Amino acid sequence: MLFLKLCKESILFAIGALVVNKLRTILSLLGISIGIFAIISVFTVVDSLQNNLQESISSLGDNVIFIQKWPWEFGEDYPWWKYMNRPLPGYTELEEVRRRTSLAKAVSFMADLPGSVIKYKDNSVENADFIGVASEYENIKSFEIEEGRYFTDNEIEYGRGICLIGADIVADLFPSRTAVGEVISAEGRKLTIIGTFKKEGKSMMGNSMDNILVVPINYARNIIDIRKDRLDPFIMVKAKDGISNQQLTDELRGVMRSIRKLKPREDDNFALNETKMISIQLVSLFGFISIAGWIIGGFSILVGGFGIANIMFVSVKERTNIIGIQKSLGAKNYFILLQFLVEAVLLSLLGGIIGLVVVFIGTLIAGSMFDFNLTLTQGNILLGLFVSGIIGIISGFVPAWSASRMDPVEAIRSN
Repeated sequence: MLFLKLCKESILFAIGALVVNKLRTILSLLGISIGIFAIISVFTVVDSLQNNLQESISSLGDNVIFIQKWPWEFGEDYPWWKYMNRPLPGYTELEEVRRRTSLAKAVSFMADLPGSVIKYKDNSVENADFIGVASEYENIKSFEIEEGRYFTDNEIEYGRGICLIGADIVADLFPSRTAVGEVISAEGRKLTIIGTFKKEGKSMMGNSMDNILVVPINYARNIIDIRKDRLDPFIMVKAKDGISNQQLTDELRGVMRSIRKLKPREDDNFALNETKMISIQLVSLFGFISIAGWIIGGFSILVGGFGIANIMFVSVKERTNIIGIQKSLGAKNYFILLQFLVEAVLLSLLGGIIGLVVVFIGTLIAGSMFDFNLTLTQGNILLGLFVSGIIGIISGFVPAWSASRMDPVEAIRSN
């Protein structure tokens, strides 16, 4: 109880000192506020980007292997000339993969023609993605149907002139009516809409279903050449339950080498990609950004810490007589130490709170302006308060220690 009473008195002393010296308090807060703002704002942006990217990546499927021409690799040593002459995955290879793999739950094929123009009467949509998909695509890619239905296997096999469209295309072409059953024009051909995708919102990875038109792959093969790099055709394979990506990758490597009749010493002329590759690269990238945030904010916090220490030395100097009187009346050294240390911590925490408030306001403004999910997480709030408290303890300890070690007689005599 005595300790709690001393803490209460120390806090009251500290608050009184901060209120009396308003200008000095405000100037001392700036360094800490700017430092916390710099660090936490960087972490908030990084965390929000990482969460949005992870959501986009997870929509591709954590247990899906993509058989492609180009590997998902990054860095200066990317040997593009080695991969440039590789053959593209072909639609004919799809059935071979299905037939030869035993660990796959679903196998499908996809080709994407970007920059398509879709027309309905006098309305048109530009830069849409014209996508051809094979059967079992719906078992691999995560999406929801808003209206209508998805393709049947027969419709995909026989290449019917039907399609599904994304929510953005629906909003542009059919703002006040249902799209299902209407006939649109794409790539110079007429297509009947049998379904629409539920709106997903913008995707950091560019894999949103909102601005796409999906047709059966055998229909797409009749109007466009899917054996072009521009369409980036690929086979996607989803593992059975209980099968790891590594097991599926090992099997698919053998299957593809067999299909393409590669000799034992020949290198693979295909890539087996998985979303984990992107996640690993993102963790490394965001790690560098976080370090940069610590460096940038660290200088501001360092300056703010020196500012608080300087202010506390001045405060000790101004209140030397009071310290002498307190000691002569029986105040212990730890009470004097606690009194000034609490003042420094409160000053630092107040600066940190101001910095966090500015970050929070910034997230609200940025989120409304850029349609981006920017969130100040509880973890970052606690981090900001923790860093502020530590800086307050470090900055205030030496002045508080010097105050606690004063001789009461000499302190009372000082002017």
